[in-house]
Amino acid sequence: MAFFSNGDSRHSTVADSPNPGAVMDSAHVGDIVGALGRVGQHDTSEGRTRWQRFRMLLAIMGPGLIVMVGDNDAGGVATYAQAGQNYGMALVWTLVLLIPVLYVNQEMVVRLGAVAGVGHARLIFSRFGKFWGAFSVGDLFIVNALTIVTEFIGVSLALNYFGLPKGISVPLAAVLLFGVVAGGSFRRWERFLFALIAVNIVLFPLAFMVHPSVKDSAHGLIPSFPGGLDSTLLLLIVSIVGTTVAPWQLFFQQSNIVDKRITPRWIKFERIDLWIGIAVVMTGAVAIMAAAAFGLAGTDAVGNFTDAGAVAQALHDNMGQTVGALFAILLLDASLIGANAVGLATTYALGDTLGKRHSLHWKITEAPVFYAGYAALLAVAAAVSFSPDHVLGLLTQGVQALAGVLLPSATVFLVLLCNDKAVLGPWVNTVRQNIIAGIIVWSLVLLSLALTAATFFHDLSTKTLEIGFGTGALVGVLGGVAIALAHKRSDRKDTERTAAELGGLDPDQVEELDSTPLTKAERKAILEADRESFRTPALDTLERPAFSSGRMAGMLALRGYLLIAVALVGVKIFQQITG
Repeated sequence: MAFFSNGDSRHSTVADSPNPGAVMDSAHVGDIVGALGRVGQHDTSEGRTRWQRFRMLLAIMGPGLIVMVGDNDAGGVATYAQAGQNYGMALVWTLVLLIPVLYVNQEMVVRLGAVAGVGHARLIFSRFGKFWGAFSVGDLFIVNALTIVTEFIGVSLALNYFGLPKGISVPLAAVLLFGVVAGGSFRRWERFLFALIAVNIVLFPLAFMVHPSVKDSAHGLIPSFPGGLDSTLLLLIVSIVGTTVAPWQLFFQQSNIVDKRITPRWIKFERIDLWIGIAVVMTGAVAIMAAAAFGLAGTDAVGNFTDAGAVAQALHDNMGQTVGALFAILLLDASLIGANAVGLATTYALGDTLGKRHSLHWKITEAPVFYAGYAALLAVAAAVSFSPDHVLGLLTQGVQALAGVLLPSATVFLVLLCNDKAVLGPWVNTVRQNIIAGIIVWSLVLLSLALTAATFFHDLSTKTLEIGFGTGALVGVLGGVAIALAHKRSDRKDTERTAAELGGLDPDQVEELDSTPLTKAERKAILEADRESFRTPALDTLERPAFSSGRMAGMLALRGYLLIAVALVGVKIFQQITG
């Protein structure tokens, strides 16, 4: 069985695949070579024993786990610690609400990556054109560059706890991160990331040693706004959203799935990988929040968060050297994982945008643009991380808030791609998936609207904001009904067009043919047969979908609003810097 073998299949060609479709980089075709095993290009899970399927899962596991653990990066650790230090466990409910958001968003890129065989940026440019591609990727590059700055801040703060100065720790981390990626081996890179992920085991003794209260933690599952819903609390909530469900994750996981050569037959395995990652990231987020909440309870530090390094020192002073050291180790580990994943998300997108080789299977000489882009990103971010400390502390939260504000537009593109039958064929979203995705997008828009309003109008009361959320929810319901009616009219027009093509049949007769009753088992068998054989055709052979005037107006309005929202997040951060 091929998944037990060793060797390098980097030099497989696109022509080797029976249906290469949209795949452009020859390194993206071949055996799945993971940190924990190998699956042959033509292997299937049919007829395998449970042990063999488990071994296959271990080989495939990686993209979902890494992207989720990368969530708890330096910015994530700082944001969760801030929530715990300033509000105790009162905001745990935000994490619970984000679980379906995480799964729905990332499951969509699982399908896109496995079926299309190209990265997220490549699909956006191909299906929506250069204008919208530049809009999407431009936002990604800016936020990702700032995010990597926060990762180096995390490295500096963590190692400073152990007495290593920033002038040594940051350059050392940059060299280490580049060396791991530039080895020309996907398996070696993934093994290094798995080793870093294993360090997260320190979460358990850390959470245990601060003597957490189960009662207080459980009470945090009930939605509440401690101290009232003002712009400061809203900024933190948006930051929690932005660090837990960040735009870079969409680009990273889709490209990493492509780079690992995961095809549609392994989507079920990759979904399990995703759920494992979600379980790990949520456990970590709650543990970090609890460490700050219970470890600093009753001290002067409560309500006075500055940065993650100060949290480590405060835990040292209040709970002992071991607790402070465990928190610092966790911060260092999170920073390295985050910098690696966010950096790769950016350079994967760069390769998609420029049409250059972008795979960890290639050596530096074989993909110079890919590796040069990664090195340049690390160098610039490392240099910026030497800015004044008070600016860097607020930058960490500001980046997470920016990611939260920009997430709605990233999710809109994601949903549009997952409804593009030319790209996904039988793998397109179901009605239920679209309803859930629509609720998620609108909820994110309402959150960023609330942040904008609270930043601009300082005297807004909690009651006013609650009324605003209620009104927004009503508008969302009405908008959903309008979209459903428009979709129904569109289906009717398609039926009428089909009837005309069949020689002037009555459209009602065509609808009767379409609604011929099938059992659930028959429908499932037909869908599975369609999915088994479908891969996205070469993108340059597909006709680009046309935007209706209404959709174009909506997209432009969203873009305009996001520019304003980003500016106001900047205003809020500036206000905090200047006091």
